[in-house]
Order: sequence, then C-alpha cells, then structure tokens
Amino acid sequence: MGIEIVSHRGANGLAPENTLAAAQLAVNLGVDYLEVDVWTSRDHVLYVMHDSTVDRTTNGTGHLLSLTSTEIDQLDAGSWFSPEFAGQRVPRLADLLDWAQGRTKIFFDVKFAHPQQLIDLIHAKGFADDSFIWSGSKEWMKLCHKLGSSLALKVNVRNPADVHKAHAELGARIIETGPDHLTADLIAACRQHNIRAMANPPVNTEAMYRQLLAQEIDMVNIDRPDLFIQVAGEQ
Repeated sequence: MGIEIVSHRGANGLAPENTLAAAQLAVNLGVDYLEVDVWTSRDHVLYVMHDSTVDRTTNGTGHLLSLTSTEIDQLDAGSWFSPEFAGQRVPRLADLLDWAQGRTKIFFDVKFAHPQQLIDLIHAKGFADDSFIWSGSKEWMKLCHKLGSSLALKVNVRNPADVHKAHAELGARIIETGPDHLTADLIAACRQHNIRAMANPPVNTEAMYRQLLAQEIDMVNIDRPDLFIQVAGEQ
C-alpha cells in the first residue's frame, strides 16, 4: 500500500472548503480520506465547517453555535469561492456521511461537539472502521477515548517521546507531525506501537510533496491532492 491521501477540507483548492462540491472533487481524484471539521448548531445539529463563525465561508454572519439548524441550512457556502458554486450549503454531518458511504473514509477534526453524539453518529452511519478522530482539546480526547475506545484517534506529536505517550494515554492509532519531525527514531516509535505516521506539510508545493514521497510515512494530510497525485505519478 502506498501513502494514503487525506484531503484537508475536501479539494479546497478547486471548490469551496467543507462543502459537498469539495468532497465530490476529492473523491473524483481518488483520495483515501476526507477531512471534515465538526461544529454544533444552537439546536445540537452537527455541521461541517472550519471556523467558529459563518462569516468567512458563507453569506451569513454570526457564531455557528448561536445559529439554529434552520438558519444554517439557508446559508450559501459557495459563492464566496466562485459564482459557479453558488447555492452550495453548509453540510449537516449526518447527510455528508450518508453521501460518503462507499465513497471515502473520514477524518473528523472536532472543533465543538459532544463526544457521545459524534460517537453514536459514527457507529450509526457505519464509519467505525473507516474513520479517525482528533480534537485540539486534550480533555475532549481523553473523554472520547473513554466513551468510544474502539474508535481510532489521531494525536499530534513532535518527537518519539510524544509517540509513546500518545500510545499509552489514548491508544493512538495515527500520529500527525510536520516534515521536520519525521526522524528515523520517530518512525521507529510508530512502528513499535503499530501507529500510522501522517505528515502535515507547512506548504503544499511540488518540492514539499517530493520530500514527503521520499519519507517512510503512511499518510499525508494535504490541501492539494490533485498536485500530490500528479507528483506521485511523475515519480
């Protein structure tokens, strides 16, 4: 198996991020995972959006947590990117998972969600074996591990000691780090615990992708899957 591709916010260089259009283009390219950001509406519906507010990527304003699902469902999430994507909506996570079944696996980047609600949805939609989860909150990750210990968690690391800690505390199955930290010792620590190593590059250029392709890694989390596939094909 070659390096698996995680498409960050979908094919966000070709379509508005975190929309069904970006997801479809990523799948068309043949990526392995779709990365989706998870927020919760005022009435407890899970949505796919990166920012805490809807201002940057829709025609609305306000904090997503303060808006109801009825209000969010009416927003245009595509026109800011290009007129051809006018009418794209902020996807409900449940709807996106229905669409994704049989098409791609999912990386859940949790911004704000109750862990049990997300865990229940992952199981209900059949993604327990075809997904992994991360949150920037250490306490959230600990609770998620406790409530849904069978689900795969991703942990950000910088050195081999972080890898060992991620395994011991959270049973991490995937670690993520920048190219500068992908040392032989870090990779060895991953192999020791059967943890997959994922690189998240600071820039998405041909030169960076060539560097990643030369590394002993399992996955990449990138913004330009189209360019990565092109560079990989040339090598």
